[in-house]
Amino acid sequence: MKAFKNTGGPYGLGDPDDKSLRKVETEVYIPKKMREIARMEKCTKEVEEFTQCCKTSSLAMSVKCRPENTALWDCVTKWFYDEEFKKHCTREYLEERSEYRRTGLTKKERNKPSSAKGI
Repeated sequence: MKAFKNTGGPYGLGDPDDKSLRKVETEVYIPKKMREIARMEKCTKEVEEFTQCCKTSSLAMSVKCRPENTALWDCVTKWFYDEEFKKHCTREYLEERSEYRRTGLTKKERNKPSSAKGI
């Protein structure tokens, strides 16, 4: 039986300095991060054009917005297969994972404004 290796670190979440990747990270988490960053940062023009088309087309959008949808997915796909972009996203993922293992807080929890205590 294989031992579960993510039990070290200050919160029992794994060693913050471990840079090895599990299969689920390489096949699911990092590709998901790549698609999100591509949509939010690299393909903003295509996202905006598709969004505008959908807003003006209502029910006919599945037919009318095909060219915009194709352009959006072509852009995302281009970035998905870019090796430098993949390395960048992997480094970013590993940094976030290390910080989570170090603090016990997710990125969302760390960025949440703290509520006023004692009021």
